[in-house]
Amino acid sequence: MQQARPRPHVTTVDPIWSSINAEAAAIADSEPSLSGLMVATILNHSDFESALAFRLAQRLDHQDLTADLIRQAFENAMAVDPEIGAGARADLAATLERDPACHRAIEPLLYFKGYQAVQTHRFAHSLWTAGRRDFALYLQSRSSQVFQVDIHPRVTIGRGIMIDHGTGVVVGETATIGDHVSILQGVTLGGTGKQDGDRHPKVGSGVLIGAGAKVLGNISIGCCAKIAAGSVVLKNVPEKMTVAGVPAKVIGPAGCAQPASNMDQTLSAGDSA
Repeated sequence: MQQARPRPHVTTVDPIWSSINAEAAAIADSEPSLSGLMVATILNHSDFESALAFRLAQRLDHQDLTADLIRQAFENAMAVDPEIGAGARADLAATLERDPACHRAIEPLLYFKGYQAVQTHRFAHSLWTAGRRDFALYLQSRSSQVFQVDIHPRVTIGRGIMIDHGTGVVVGETATIGDHVSILQGVTLGGTGKQDGDRHPKVGSGVLIGAGAKVLGNISIGCCAKIAAGSVVLKNVPEKMTVAGVPAKVIGPAGCAQPASNMDQTLSAGDSA
């Protein structure tokens, strides 16, 4: 009788984590003053998710709530909600693809506060939905202090989100953000008054929101729309269209199939606001 052959050992391949490890080792070699940071933040960890929890906890560390307690909460959250890690990976890939100032996978994880703010929100949202609302609100407050990005923990967001630069971004409690959305600095997804209930924008997938744009009220931003910088949007925006102005109005098609990925924030010669 022929004996069954032993199954070959299968090694899991993680391209993002492999790239980050190689880049951390290169930084440690070329910049010895940062070698301790590379070891503690990247090289001492077995996977991307562990390094993410560690890095965010260190950034959010405060005497009110120490990094160790924050990290423990984050690791517990990821154990029951794998979407956190999946979303963080997609966001990192989106940043590497869309941001011309991002040249290595390690950069958003270590340095980009827009990326770090979105990942902090992913943890806060998971804690919010699990009923740990005070912890989630604390994270919102601390993230706003550290990263200058204020996203209510109730907000639902998709994968492949890039908040470029981040400073001054505000997203209200009942807003939603779809997949593959790009948001520039100074953007507000807010309400129009003090009414309670569902009162914030619903942003579809593939949307590009330019710097300083204000999108206000319980309105819909159609998939693959483009909102020009500095616009004040008070009405629904159709899919695949560009809006601009104060107040914003439709000025033409979005100009490409995926504005969030294309990142073209210019208006064509024939457009006018």
